[in-house]
Amino acid sequence: MATLARLQARSASVARQYYYRNSVVDVFRKKENDAAVKIQSWFRGCRVRAYIRYLHRAATVIQKRWRGYLGRQHYQLIVKLAYYTMKMNLYNAMAVRIQRRWRGYKIRKYCFNYYYLKAYLKAVSETNEAVREALEEFADMKEREERKADLEKEEKKRDYQARKTHYLLSTKQIPGVYNSPFRKEPDPRELRLQKAKPLTHPRPKVTPKRSASLRNWLECTRARSFPRSAVLPPIDRKPCQGPFRDIAEVLAQRYKPLEPTLRVAEPIDGPKEARAELQRQEWTRNVQDKLFLPFSSYHKSKKHIPAMHLSSKYGPDSYGSQHFREKNPERWICDKDFQTVLPSFDLFSEYGKLYSKAGQIV
Repeated sequence: MATLARLQARSASVARQYYYRNSVVDVFRKKENDAAVKIQSWFRGCRVRAYIRYLHRAATVIQKRWRGYLGRQHYQLIVKLAYYTMKMNLYNAMAVRIQRRWRGYKIRKYCFNYYYLKAYLKAVSETNEAVREALEEFADMKEREERKADLEKEEKKRDYQARKTHYLLSTKQIPGVYNSPFRKEPDPRELRLQKAKPLTHPRPKVTPKRSASLRNWLECTRARSFPRSAVLPPIDRKPCQGPFRDIAEVLAQRYKPLEPTLRVAEPIDGPKEARAELQRQEWTRNVQDKLFLPFSSYHKSKKHIPAMHLSSKYGPDSYGSQHFREKNPERWICDKDFQTVLPSFDLFSEYGKLYSKAGQIV
């Protein structure tokens, strides 16, 4: 009990002492914590680096052993290939020697014929001699032809020169240059000049000049007074005095293409032809040409009579839109229907095709 009483008496001082010690420790708590963290990080870093170095050394040893094993395997393979290649080369060399000896023996024993080879070589030499002689003859012939061509060319050149200098030929009164009176015989060129003909130059072709007068053009005395060709009149001429139009305009109007009237251009029986063409097209679309009859045996011998509203063609009536005249062929006077095409007016047809007294287009 005494101890409990003492502890209870000291409880206030213990609390103050505890608070004081904790407050003193709090001052150095952050610094000590940072120091502890740094020490732990450094220690852990040392441990990790040591472990990594250990792993590197172990990996290096493993790779060294494995690479050595692979290198030895590859080297053994290379050695085997080299040994096999050496044996094959030796085998091929020995086989070539054996085959060479055997083939030589076989050719000398069974195939080779000395006399046949000698005859073959003799035939080859004779053929070569024949070909050489033929080539020499051909070369001689070509050389002769070339010499002959050169001589002919030279002869033509001399003949041309003689014709060109034919004026140097001697006459009865005056001797020529090559016929000197102091020589016993005339020069050979004098004889060549006597045989040659004088050189004449070809005369230029004279083209007839076209007449530049407009008298035949302006005098409309013939039906074809204006030319139909594309030759244009000369430009450097003076225009004629008087109320005359340009010649090009007159020619264009005179020879302009035909302009037919409506009555000439279109056929007069156009509606009839169109109707016939429409009937032909309808006939080509029909499945059969026979009329449809009922299937009853009672009506087999009777012709079907359609109703009034079924006898006409379905569609709008053409009266009033296409024609205004009823067509009744029984009342026609002639074989044709009345034509509604009006004739053309002569006054309108001749518009722009006539001349007035003043020279203008009417």
